[in-house]
Amino acid sequence: MKLETHAWPGSYGARAKPRKGFFTDTSVCIGCKACEVACKEWNQIPISIHGFSGKSYDNTIDLDANTWRHVAFIEQRVPAGVTDGASLVDAAERGQAIDSGVQTYQDGDGFRWLMASDVCKHCTDAACLEVCPTGALFRTEFGTVVVQQDICNGCGYCVPACPFGVIDRREGDGRAWKCTLCYDRLKDNMEPACAKACPTNSIQFGELEMLRERAEHRLAHLQKAGQSKAQLYLADEGDGIGGAGAFFLLLDEPEVYGLPPDPVDTRRDLGSIWAAAGTAALALGAGLAAAVFGGKQ
Repeated sequence: MKLETHAWPGSYGARAKPRKGFFTDTSVCIGCKACEVACKEWNQIPISIHGFSGKSYDNTIDLDANTWRHVAFIEQRVPAGVTDGASLVDAAERGQAIDSGVQTYQDGDGFRWLMASDVCKHCTDAACLEVCPTGALFRTEFGTVVVQQDICNGCGYCVPACPFGVIDRREGDGRAWKCTLCYDRLKDNMEPACAKACPTNSIQFGELEMLRERAEHRLAHLQKAGQSKAQLYLADEGDGIGGAGAFFLLLDEPEVYGLPPDPVDTRRDLGSIWAAAGTAALALGAGLAAAVFGGKQ
């Protein structure tokens, strides 16, 4: 897994720390929202009331300036009988669950909840950081990405640069806010508040290299147990953001969780775009020159 970033560890030299991050194992998330509460309490984030969203028990909707942790609830229908595609064993197990009252509004159809706590990805190739004109966004000695509120001028360039729609400007404030991976706690050798509060260890914090190894073992275990769609998300240095400091183990495709399937650093194609624009400008100039000077002859 690619750990080095543009500014880390080179710019810190001997002061650089091992890169830290999150591994979120969604297979053991119970949707308790302890991470959301802990994040708000520790970081003193303003209240954000959305009321009933109509999306199961999801009342925070998405990540924004006032929501740095978001627990998604996905209600997913699954085949309940052999005629619907379930195996004999699965049909028997789900039939017992339905008899016990676990069913959707359509009789005979079982469902499962997919729950996942989303957060800023602290990308290896972080577009938000690179487009910031004031240096308010910076890479810490732990390899994480943090906004310095006393430097942020509220220009908002970072908002469309993020391929995940994580960073946002706070209404009435104008400045950009997002997860800091509890930078203040890291400097005191403390675990981030959300990971500390998670009762099932769904949110695991530590050195990225160790987390990646742990995730690979967990993935192999789930796939062996029959979770054929289980996959690691953002743990591949070959993806469009060079891997992330916060990666996930999902039980279905990323789109099911509202995550982009192929996120890309929004600056990736800038070089080729400018090159194409320059070539077009030169061709246009040459054509105009030919037209002007050729006409005089």
